Amino acid sequence: MIVFPNAKINIGLRVTGRRADGFHNIETYMIPVKLADALEVTPSSDGLFAFTMSGIPVEGSEGSNLCVKAFRMMQQRYRLPEVKIHLHKVIPMGAGLGGGSSDAAFTLKLLNRLFSLKICNNELAGMAAELGSDCPFFIENRPVLATGRGEVLSKVKADFSLWQILLVKPQISVSTAWAYSHVKSTGYHLPDADKFPSDTSSWDKIFPNDFEEVVFKKWPEIKDIKQSLLALGARYASMSGSGSAVFGLFENLPDYRGLFKDHFVWEGRML
Repeated sequence: MIVFPNAKINIGLRVTGRRADGFHNIETYMIPVKLADALEVTPSSDGLFAFTMSGIPVEGSEGSNLCVKAFRMMQQRYRLPEVKIHLHKVIPMGAGLGGGSSDAAFTLKLLNRLFSLKICNNELAGMAAELGSDCPFFIENRPVLATGRGEVLSKVKADFSLWQILLVKPQISVSTAWAYSHVKSTGYHLPDADKFPSDTSSWDKIFPNDFEEVVFKKWPEIKDIKQSLLALGARYASMSGSGSAVFGLFENLPDYRGLFKDHFVWEGRML
């Protein structure tokens, strides 16, 4: 059985304070996009577990991979037999696109289908939250306002289907841990989910990303990408999550040939 774990972008990201558990409270609009990995899980015919990868190289051991952690969690709770997992990576790591979180959430959903466990989405989201703050988002996989650590999700009814996305990631990976250790809590808030503005002329002011200040200071070339996207006519441009990918929203994609050499570039739409 094969699924395609997709990425996400963040429209606005406010860090509103540090929590007693060491995490940060955030507010962000998370939007699924069509950029995706490929994930295959099949029952093991020889009774042995196997995890293989292709595509973009990923650092870390097999045991640290979120797909493997998701499987082991499900296996322990539901006494699943061993499986073979193959992950083909397309979504860049350290980009703020949620690729690893998506892989984990889609592993849970795929196992639920593969073994006919009939687990409801609420329970899947609870398990996903144990794997990472962004993971629950990918269970429902639709536009939301994420609060708390990122696991408290409120539906957004805004229509994002008309926007075309130009996403650029330089050969820089920003560690989430580093970003959160350096970001400054602003205490400011984003508009409520039921008040999402359709007029993009104000988005640069009401949907800032609080991580841009520290990331742009350390890696000014990421700031340059944002400025290039705005110069191309993006109605809104922002770093996604804690970086390093930057995206621009366009009504019609511009000619950007020759601008982003040696960078990962993707154009597409939201899901």
